[in-house]
Amino acid sequence: ACSDLPNLNRKAGFVMSDTFSMSPQKRDLVWEAREALRGHVRCAVVDAAGELHTSVERGVRPMLLWLRDDPDMLRGATVADKVVGRAAALLAIYGGASHVYGDIMSESAVREFDRAGVRHSATLVTEGIMNRRGDGICPMERLCAGASSPEEAYLRMRKKVLEDEQ
Repeated sequence: ACSDLPNLNRKAGFVMSDTFSMSPQKRDLVWEAREALRGHVRCAVVDAAGELHTSVERGVRPMLLWLRDDPDMLRGATVADKVVGRAAALLAIYGGASHVYGDIMSESAVREFDRAGVRHSATLVTEGIMNRRGDGICPMERLCAGASSPEEAYLRMRKKVLEDEQ
């Protein structure tokens, strides 16, 4: 959830999805969240009550704000984001999301979701997430590289993104 689409280190030909093993109702929620990404929306959440929340902000900021304002909002939710790296994956896991879709998802995000038992699907899986300039690793990926838990990653990102703004 950190980089513009053209600046990614792509691994062509690898697409994964587990949406076919879901109930029709869950597939509908994934479809609704995914469809919300069309246009300027960069992150969408269908919460456990079926309410759609969207954001046009980039990176992990939307999920950080949602978690700050309503810590239970992601619990049982379906999340869709343009780009999902390990940092965004750890936020979704921390928040209790039940399914995460990424237009682009990193291999490290896939590993985190698998480890946490969170359903996930992607259009394209890439080796890593680059920064917006395309000349290095995403700063949130770097910030969370040594995080040993979703909570630790959340606290690091919250401090860097939200508390540094004040």
